[in-house]
Amino acid sequence: MPLRLYVEPMDATLVEVSADGRVRFDDEELKAPTLQERRAIIYAAGNAIDDLKELLDILHDDRTA
Repeated sequence: MPLRLYVEPMDATLVEVSADGRVRFDDEELKAPTLQERRAIIYAAGNAIDDLKELLDILHDDRTA
C-alpha cells in the first residue's frame, strides 16, 4: 500500500507497507521493520490519525463556512 507518513522519531518518511508487514522508507528497500521502527511508525501513525480527525472536525464544523 503506497502512502506518505513522516516518522519524526526516525526523521524518515514511510512510503510503502506490504500486506506481510514489510515497510519501505524513502530511498530504501522494502524490509521487515525493527521493533524500534515499528514503535516509531505506530507512534507517528497515531499522531497523524489524531491530526486528521481534528482537521475533519474543523472542516465539518458549520461555523467555519
